[in-house]
Amino acid sequence: MKYYHIKRKKFFFFFINFRKWELIKELDNWSYRIISLGFPLLTIGILSGAVWANEAWGSYWNWDPKETWALITWLIFAIYLHTRMIKGWQGKKPAIIASLGFFIVWICYLGVNLLGKGLHSYGWLV
Repeated sequence: MKYYHIKRKKFFFFFINFRKWELIKELDNWSYRIISLGFPLLTIGILSGAVWANEAWGSYWNWDPKETWALITWLIFAIYLHTRMIKGWQGKKPAIIASLGFFIVWICYLGVNLLGKGLHSYGWLV
């Protein structure tokens, strides 16, 4: 009787670990798909912003903090896609890179705006 109970408990934990593993695998797949969709859009946004900047300010790139952090964001997600497609990484390593990219996006959108410096500072009382 005791042996059956232990065996049943191990099966239960195996089932939980298997479901957790399946969930992690599915989240990894979804993050890859979403970043693969967003990366070309980010690229188009940066390039179209550069064309607009040339019309508005006379140069394509001014190394403004917003532009620099957008480039850093692009590089982080390029590294993520490179490691997934070329090196075949899956699981924890690309998840760390994607998390870093997510954090950098927040710096780009909020942190740079809170500094209030550069060409992309709008609505600040100076």
